[in-house]
Amino acid sequence: MIIEYAKKVMSGQDITPQEGNELISVTDEDTPLLLAMADKIRQHFANNEVDCCAIINGRSGKCSENCRFCAQSIHYDTGATTHKLLDSDTIINAARKAKALEAARFSIVTSGRSVSEGEEFNQILTTLQHIKNDIKIETCCSLGLINLTQAKALKTVGISRYHANIETAPSYFPQICTTHTFTDKVSVIHIAQKAGLRLCSGGIFGLGETRSQRIEMAFTLKSLGIDSIPLNILNPIIGTPFENNSPLDPWEILRAFAVFRFILPYALIRTAGGREINLRSMQAYALTGGLNGLMIGDYLTTKGRTISEDQQMLRDLNRRTAAPHL
Repeated sequence: MIIEYAKKVMSGQDITPQEGNELISVTDEDTPLLLAMADKIRQHFANNEVDCCAIINGRSGKCSENCRFCAQSIHYDTGATTHKLLDSDTIINAARKAKALEAARFSIVTSGRSVSEGEEFNQILTTLQHIKNDIKIETCCSLGLINLTQAKALKTVGISRYHANIETAPSYFPQICTTHTFTDKVSVIHIAQKAGLRLCSGGIFGLGETRSQRIEMAFTLKSLGIDSIPLNILNPIIGTPFENNSPLDPWEILRAFAVFRFILPYALIRTAGGREINLRSMQAYALTGGLNGLMIGDYLTTKGRTISEDQQMLRDLNRRTAAPHL
């Protein structure tokens, strides 16, 4: 079944949701074969590069939204650091460091529902343009629920993608957030696409969703035309409603990663936050199980693995880092 479905994908056909559910439910004993065939699909449709990206928490904390996994929400007492928008020099220096560490892209992420037009948004535009033109790295940003005017302005300064995670399956979204809806998420994706921007959108495993809902999430991203997908694994934060969520088994995570490749064979799919504590010594399996992207460095409120460890992992796998496409 695994080999049959892989051949189906490599012949240019799509697997069905039912077939996706069959794949994500294979046994631990069959999971290495699933990963191997997912990587055959990756090799068939992509090259041997790993797209590395880095982010900066440009504005931290005091978020009005109540996403139940998030350390930055004002609804939970997590002790997370809060700060206003960082000055341009700090952000630019972080981008310069990311480029030196072979990241192909750099993203500014801000907490909160949105960024208002005016001084703060204009500063972000100026900073992004400087980074792209002077540091020669791809620029991205994640600014919440932007409007069409903002999206067009971001397109003008040359960002390569706008980031807006859908977080989980539509059927499970009401269980993780009630201050905005899944429709709001989809609306901002359509706004960015209308402005001519490519999208980066993924989500988080381990929120309490079922396997079937992971498949639902993958097919939703496919239907939205998303071709860059970060896959995070919950790192439970003390003080949030999900602080006691049971960690996922590494094989369970890797099965989900692999099936995303079956469903989205052409996409850039990266392993991102939570890989260090959830996959531990098995992190390399993500890149031999269909994935071709890696988020490097620290995340928004948690530490990432050291750059030297990730660089050694890529050397051991004989995978080269992607260069910026400017």
